[in-house]
Amino acid sequence: MEREVCKNNKGNLEMSLPFRQEEVQMPNNGIQAVNRLNGLLRTLKRKPQMQSDYFNFLEKVIEKGHASVIPEEELKSEPKPGKVWYLPHFGVYHPKKPTQIRVVFDSSAEYKGVSLNKLLLPGPDLMNSLVGVLMRFQRKENTAIMCDIEQMFHSFHVTPKHRDFLRFLWFEDNDISKRVMEYRMNVHLFGNGPSPAVATFGLRKTAADGEEEFGEEAKKFVCRNFYVDDGLASTPTPRQAIILVTNTQAMLAKSNLRLHKVVSNSVEVMEAFPLEDRGKDIRDLDLRQDCLPTQRSLGVYWDLTKDAFTFKVCLPRKPFTRRGVLSVVNAVYDPLGLAVPVLLE
Repeated sequence: MEREVCKNNKGNLEMSLPFRQEEVQMPNNGIQAVNRLNGLLRTLKRKPQMQSDYFNFLEKVIEKGHASVIPEEELKSEPKPGKVWYLPHFGVYHPKKPTQIRVVFDSSAEYKGVSLNKLLLPGPDLMNSLVGVLMRFQRKENTAIMCDIEQMFHSFHVTPKHRDFLRFLWFEDNDISKRVMEYRMNVHLFGNGPSPAVATFGLRKTAADGEEEFGEEAKKFVCRNFYVDDGLASTPTPRQAIILVTNTQAMLAKSNLRLHKVVSNSVEVMEAFPLEDRGKDIRDLDLRQDCLPTQRSLGVYWDLTKDAFTFKVCLPRKPFTRRGVLSVVNAVYDPLGLAVPVLLE
């Protein structure tokens, strides 16, 4: 990754797909992509709301330039055999947000024993420890902040020579009544095995490149206190928190990474940022009058008013057996073990 990373003319970091072998030969899985699209179409016709959500999602993907139509003249002069791969795709709804769909490109789909993920190196595990990030967030400093990088994986582009391995079939102009066309993704995908390593590497490279201009604290925040795209940190004063987030935003913007969804236990910190950069649940609030909501990050709940982790428990009914008891206990997500004394009791 270090050898091939570069910035494109839009300012995004561009990295290749880390194939296990330099010369890759893929079977032609076009028929698989057609069959999967036909199956998806039958599902969408049975579920009008899902159809609307699915098309809206892909419309945004195309509008943002994360995917593009392959020009007709390029299709007529196809690349060498074995240098094209079609990705089936499907929709997944967020379990806690039933109206929010994500279109997932199935990089693990096999055709004749081959899948894209099988041919890609997963990359090194560069992510910080989840427990470590949360432990550092349980702090001595008074002012705490949480923030998020918008669509982090899609902010890192794929080297043009590898984009034909990320083709997919979809409708012309995102219109179900029109013909099916060939598209390709221009960015690293959520479903690709190496994408977490690629994104974390790109994030830290941006921080390292920006240290001289934006300071050591901003670099340290990104490299030490992020878990995937979620950043958690604390500072002695609100003013220091504002400076930290502002510098980090400017530093990441150099690679077209947008840091947003800023929340804090300090009203002063949240008021320092425009509405579009604040957490979704607090944008419409009068921060000086309204009760601040509980925020969820990395699977845990943070009460902004009390400045404390909380739990929302909905225990399933299970038989009073060893397996049933373990199932109930494990239903409570508690990476730090804060609720263990209560659960064991």
